[in-house]
Amino acid sequence: MVQVVSGLNCAEGACSGDGWWVGSMGFEELLEQVGGFGLFQVRNVFLLALPRLIMPMQFLLPIFLAAVPAHHCALPGTPANFSHQDAWLEGYLPQEPDGTLSSCLRFTHPQAPHNTTLQGEGQSPRKLQGEPSTEPCPQGWEYDRSEFSSTIATEWDLVCEQRGLNRVTSTLFFAGVLVGAVSFGYLSDRFGRRRLLLVSYVSTLVMGLASAASVSYVMFVITRTLTGAALSGFTIIVITLEMEWLDVEHRTVAGVLSSSFWSVGVMLLALVGYLIRDWRWLLVAVTLPSVPGIVSLWWVPESARWLLTQGRVEEARRYLLCCAKLNGRPVGEDSLSLETLSKVAAGEQVVQRPSYLDLLRTPRLRHISLCCVVVWFAVNFAYYGLSLNVSGLGLNVYLTQLLFGAVELPAKLLVYLSVRYAGRRLTQAGTLLGTALTLGGRLLLSPEMASWSTALEVIGKGCSESSFTTVYLFTTELYPTVLRQTGLGLTALMGRLGGSLAPLATLLDGVWLPLPKLTYGGIALLGACTALLLPETRHAQLPETIQDVERKSAPSSLQEEEIPMKQAHD
Repeated sequence: MVQVVSGLNCAEGACSGDGWWVGSMGFEELLEQVGGFGLFQVRNVFLLALPRLIMPMQFLLPIFLAAVPAHHCALPGTPANFSHQDAWLEGYLPQEPDGTLSSCLRFTHPQAPHNTTLQGEGQSPRKLQGEPSTEPCPQGWEYDRSEFSSTIATEWDLVCEQRGLNRVTSTLFFAGVLVGAVSFGYLSDRFGRRRLLLVSYVSTLVMGLASAASVSYVMFVITRTLTGAALSGFTIIVITLEMEWLDVEHRTVAGVLSSSFWSVGVMLLALVGYLIRDWRWLLVAVTLPSVPGIVSLWWVPESARWLLTQGRVEEARRYLLCCAKLNGRPVGEDSLSLETLSKVAAGEQVVQRPSYLDLLRTPRLRHISLCCVVVWFAVNFAYYGLSLNVSGLGLNVYLTQLLFGAVELPAKLLVYLSVRYAGRRLTQAGTLLGTALTLGGRLLLSPEMASWSTALEVIGKGCSESSFTTVYLFTTELYPTVLRQTGLGLTALMGRLGGSLAPLATLLDGVWLPLPKLTYGGIALLGACTALLLPETRHAQLPETIQDVERKSAPSSLQEEEIPMKQAHD
């Protein structure tokens, strides 16, 4: 590695001040020669923008895919000479405590409304002793199709007693993302970022189309879960493939820029959902962009950092020369000779076969990993808890989704300014704290204060998105190159666990109505406190080896400790 603290003089082989010995050259010096930010990196960011657009459309798809329209028990046809349908429904459907007609029950024997006469089905007068008996819908349900022509809820009657199965589809989808994060994180450290990104694209395409063609609920759940596993490759490979080609000064701006495509995807989902009201064709529409993504991989470069850690010097040299050419940097043959690159590679080949145990073997890396899994769980739990609940804002689902996407763009601008001047750690803690406070604030508002409630919900969505943007950048900078994908795989695993539990938390409203929001806010507050225990990475170069993390990436309270160096071997 090279010196992290700028302004110190480094002789060949050593650094003065609080630096450390680096050998003849590190990757950051190579990157400086070929250009750490130029046309090559800009092209890379835009080539990897497509996965950023696909992810939110797939992750937030249940907002439209699993929407539950207004419904009631299927009833005999309305008499031809009967014009007051609401009064007619009152004869068949009991009322809920809030005065609305029941969605899940009907009278066993129809009750005659005032001044009307029901035909068919043995009628009985309303004047009965005690409460009229009711029963679940024996003939299924009728749905209001004015907003959605078809959803999985209407396809398989996932309402009333079966409404939990509707939530389970989202939970199992994120469980698939969880399992995929473990697999893709480990495999991409073993076999390369670019190759596994291709696997992710192809798997997403195949499983997405299979989900759209599902003939049963079980088939849909299985294929949707496998789609989640395939999409997890995007979540952890794309950010790493971008960051490993960028210098220190431009990582923040590039990270925020690339994450802006996520917000565009959120708004694009609102448009696609508005235009396509059938769940099968909607699923096809958000899956087909994987096709141009597969084609774009022809121009996506493999990470030269990773190639050097694997000893694949000739391939790394080819990509570095391509980078220098596109960036207009004249590079001599000696500076990028195979001998020079071999020396760099020799200093970085510490862990040839990464293992998740390597994240826990050394004290500082273990501290980082344990804190990161808590932060990732909180970020995902709060974000998807807010994003998947678009009801109760006084707007239709399409406008709400568009508003949620629009608020993310200024939130990312604030993140860009905050991580540059306040640092990653304070930004991460502050955005999670903001999410918790807005969720808590909504609980204190009365139902009459609808506009204030909507404002707090939108602010909370902006804060949760800011925390999501920050956590990717922050985590990427905390882990060394040799374990970066493995570390992201572990943290993404816990994050997706939070995402999978978020839809189920909404069912807690059956215990106590404010309990879901209280749960989301409490977990976000825990994540904010944990983020303060992580080390700051602002102005720091990406660590290459475990030794770099042990020496430099420690919490401020531990900076003075002298801990013997360890090497982690698989």
